[in-house]
Amino acid sequence: MKAIQIHAAGGPEVLQMVELPIPEPGPGQVLIRVEAIGVNFIEIYFRKGVYKATFPLIPGSEAAGTVEKLGPGVKGFEEGDAVVSVSVLGSYAEYALVPAAQLVKVPAGLSPEKAAAAMLQGMTAHYLAYSTFPLKAGDTALVHAGAGGVGLLLTQVAARIGARVITTVSTPEKAELSREAGASDVILYTEKDFEAEVKRLTGGKGVDVVYDSVGKTTFDQSLNCLRPRGLLALFGASSGPVPPFDLIQLSGKGSLFITRPTLWHYIATRAELEWRAGDVLGWAASGELNLRTEFIYSLAEAAQAQTDMENRRTTGKILLEP
Repeated sequence: MKAIQIHAAGGPEVLQMVELPIPEPGPGQVLIRVEAIGVNFIEIYFRKGVYKATFPLIPGSEAAGTVEKLGPGVKGFEEGDAVVSVSVLGSYAEYALVPAAQLVKVPAGLSPEKAAAAMLQGMTAHYLAYSTFPLKAGDTALVHAGAGGVGLLLTQVAARIGARVITTVSTPEKAELSREAGASDVILYTEKDFEAEVKRLTGGKGVDVVYDSVGKTTFDQSLNCLRPRGLLALFGASSGPVPPFDLIQLSGKGSLFITRPTLWHYIATRAELEWRAGDVLGWAASGELNLRTEFIYSLAEAAQAQTDMENRRTTGKILLEP
């Protein structure tokens, strides 16, 4: 099979196309023929060495495809099933292994591309809006990177609940996409100070929650946008890690809360995985959740896909296709 492999941490050039044997599924594993691969920032972190990995490494954890072969003891799946997972053991490949416990079936009528586009970022939006800070109608949320993959889905989910969503974006084109997703107000952070705009838009009260995937460049001002006892959900760091922070500042700013959530702790049980995946894939299949998949690259273009994502040249979900 063809696969992308990394032998050492570095720039996009370390993503090399190689030929490898098709793996055999072990106990509790399923071999899938990969049809659509989700590209996410976590792969960039592993490639750069921000997150530690054992090399050589086939990157990627999100993919949709078809069950090719079942390992010993696997029940609930059959060869030919359309499936998707965010726990693929190296998804940048034509075939990959997946723990059966982390695999779910794709609803009828939903393409592999849409399934891969919905899964990781959709479940991230789901846990942020339903669990990290359970939104309710009338709440106000600030969503950074509002035209990104999670941003567009989180805006839709939050608006579906009945929350007011304020987003930040970098261009007028991205602002239009954010409004289409349901944002009540969109701030062009390249033209206006987002902290001042949030305070203006909320009459000086601040927002109930900030969903921040940017990190270093937005952190301080994100805290300043919160109402007393508001929560900052820092779920990414596309601009770099947040510097060391004295927690006493939280009391001075209004007894604020901060959390650094990750998806894996919100799908730790089979029941929770099925709840979040069932909602997200069901909404995608019914058309309630609009998925943007304009940026699809071949597997050989993995380096370009990561480069475009890192430089914010894309909107919506980035996919690779073997």
